[in-house]
Parts: sequence; structure tokens; C-alpha cells
Amino acid sequence: MLRALARAVIIGCALLSCGAPAQAQYPNRPVTIMVPLAAGSGMDVLVRLYADRLAQRLGKPVIVENRPGASLMLAANAVAQSPPDGHTLLVSTSSAMAINLTLFRQVTYDPDRDFIPISLYVKSPFILVVNPDVPAKTVPELIKYVKENQGKLSYSSPGAGVAQHLSMEYMKSQFGLDITHVPYRATPQSIQDIAAGHIALGWAEAGASLPLIKDGKLRALAVSSTTRLPLLPDVPPLAEAAPAPGFEAVSWHMLLAPAKTPSEIVDRLHDEMKRILAEPELKQKIETIGLIPFDTPSVEDLRAYRRAEQEKWGTLVKKLGLEGSQ
Repeated sequence: MLRALARAVIIGCALLSCGAPAQAQYPNRPVTIMVPLAAGSGMDVLVRLYADRLAQRLGKPVIVENRPGASLMLAANAVAQSPPDGHTLLVSTSSAMAINLTLFRQVTYDPDRDFIPISLYVKSPFILVVNPDVPAKTVPELIKYVKENQGKLSYSSPGAGVAQHLSMEYMKSQFGLDITHVPYRATPQSIQDIAAGHIALGWAEAGASLPLIKDGKLRALAVSSTTRLPLLPDVPPLAEAAPAPGFEAVSWHMLLAPAKTPSEIVDRLHDEMKRILAEPELKQKIETIGLIPFDTPSVEDLRAYRRAEQEKWGTLVKKLGLEGSQ
């Protein structure tokens, strides 16, 4: 009787131990990466590039789901409420994870409470462009020209509170400049009006401004990252050109998981993304769409970076009187 009972216990334990790895296996179904922008956007293109590689490494399909809306917050809300099992991930930016938290009256998620950062893999710099009639070919010359014409010049952005607007306000505060903001509803028109001479200058997205720069309709003076943009190797960072040590005003792409996702899953995704983004072929493709590949810090350093970005941009939003304005 006792022997039979012992045998049953041993068999039961063996069955449980065999079953445990199967239950703990990750992933055990397709992984979804939710993108807060429409299909065909630069972010979407990049996510699809690394999603294929991630699928090969994980051994399961990785599905890219576009969920645009609510100033990038619709996708964040959806993923924040997803099961914390690593099967639903979010790609987000500085707008949704740093700026919007102060800019909007109501944000229903908290980046620290609701998410775990996995990878910060690219930075998206802006290009300081001027109309060719502006008599400044360098950043120091532009600063001198603006100060000689304080309050007489204007700059454009795709809207109040967006990254391009805050980048120029950040620059203005650094150098004591007085330039009038002219907000537009969309990026193309805000840049085209600089080329047409209706607006003097602005910080512009690379994808939208590079054709006009190459055609000589815009003059590029600097980039907002601390490193050069591969597509414009002759254009210096503003930190170097001004000089303004430490100046950086970029958007960034971060992969996140819902809070309480097991650490072993987070660590695996972090390591896989680090390996994938180190591939020379993928780095080159990232550079061709006007982005800068970034070797992701650790998960804890990612938390610290996001908090620093929230403090940096939140302080500026408050200073501009835009807190809770949207």
C-alpha cells in the first residue's frame, strides 16, 4: 500500500515537472506589437523590419497591429490593459510617454505603473531648417540674426505641444531668442511654408524635409540629436554647432510590455532586441529612413531615461502655460 502510494506520488511529481516547462514556455502563441501610428509610417516600417527577425528568434509569429488615435494614447491604453504575459507589446514615443503626461488634461495610463520598458532602439532627430533667403549659413549666424530681429521672425510646427514645437521652445530658452510660433495642423504644410518663404525657420522631421533640402528649397543648419544624422553627414548636431553641450531634442521609439510581465520574459525580449538591432543590415535600413540606431540601455536605465524626459518636457510644457491644454 505504502509502496503504491509512493509510486503514485513519484509519477505525479514527474508529470507535473514535465508539464511545468510547457506552461512556462514563452511565447506559446503569436506575439502582437501594437503601433500607435498608421501603416506605412516610418515607425510602422521599422517595426515590421524587426518583427520578422523577432519572430524567427521567438519561434512564433509576431503580428504588427496598427492602432492610431488619441495622440498616440489609444494604443498605450489598450496595451496597459492587456495580460502581462509578453504576448502584447507596445511601441511608443516621447510624445506619449513623456510630453502628453503634462500636456493633456486626462491621461488614463501611467508609464511607471502600467509599463515595463524593454528596448529604446532608435532616436528620431529633427533638422533645423531655414528658408534660403535667411542670411545665416551656420547656427551661430542664425542666433545672431534672430537676436538682431527679436520678435520679427516666425517658426512653424505641426501644432502646439508637439515635439517640433517644444524643440524650438527649448532652443529659444537656451539662447534667449524671441521667435513667434505659427502652429499648423500637419507636418507637410508647416515645412512647405518655410520653403515658400512665409515662415523663416523650424525644426522639421527628416522624412518630410530631406527632399526640400536636397532640392535647395530649404537650408539645413543642424540636427537636434547629439550625433550626426547619417543621411546628412555634413550637418552638425546643434550641441556641436552652437555650441550647446548636452543639447538634445529628439523623439524616440521604445518597446514596452504591460506592467507585471515576468522578468524572465522582459529580459529575453530585451536581449533579443539588442541582438536584432545590432545587425549591420538593419542598422543601415534604419539610417535610410532618417533615424539613428541606438544601442538600448538596461531596463532600469530605460526607466530613468523616460523619467528624465518626462521631467524635461513636462517642465517646459508648464513654463509655456500648456499644462492640461489638450
